Amino acid sequence: MRFTYVTLFQNLIEGYFQDSILKRAMDKALFDVDFVNPRDYTANKHLKVDDTATGGGAGMVMTPQPLFDALKALKEEGDVHIIFTTPVGKPFRQNDAKRLAKKSRIAFVSGRYEGIDERVIETFADELFSIGDYVLTGGELPSLVMSDAIARNIEGVLGNIESLDTESFETPLLEAPSFSKPALYEGSAVPSEYIKGNHSKIAALKFAMSEAKTKFFRPEQLLKHKKRTSYEK
Repeated sequence: MRFTYVTLFQNLIEGYFQDSILKRAMDKALFDVDFVNPRDYTANKHLKVDDTATGGGAGMVMTPQPLFDALKALKEEGDVHIIFTTPVGKPFRQNDAKRLAKKSRIAFVSGRYEGIDERVIETFADELFSIGDYVLTGGELPSLVMSDAIARNIEGVLGNIESLDTESFETPLLEAPSFSKPALYEGSAVPSEYIKGNHSKIAALKFAMSEAKTKFFRPEQLLKHKKRTSYEK
């Protein structure tokens, strides 16, 4: 797997892969990253990649020529799945992360200013994604969020592959609360069943707490769970 970031600001992304799980995965060649800067493709003598919006409006828009040439060159290198990060895209979900982890190469195109000329998106986008209903300064953070979620689903990236099965959003229910040692800390104790060693009772308690947590934080997810279990019966 290769993640390619089409961005004007490589430094905003590069450092994220210098530590922790993703750094170890890269050292094992489970995936790699590279960068494409649209400014390297601009025909403008001042290296500009933006211009005023046609039809008026505040702010600048990323012009088509640099991105057209950059993405054409990218596609000529071989199979690549091109994703644009945009507030108008469909919400990015765990199922998307699992599906995209099977791709050989994904390119994330990060917009800046007031966005990207729509003709670029219409020509090159395989998918459009949003990570939430809010506006960010650029597309680099959404690109990192999505690539992190995708990378975790690449075989070998996580030390214990079973941990994927118990995480939030693998089912409609949120993950049950986690606890570590010591069993008692500053007057607060872990649930007693956790330390008694009866795994069936621990599993039942975790399920009950998972339902309670989902009901409190994400009630719409609990409804999905109840519909699914009703259907399975």
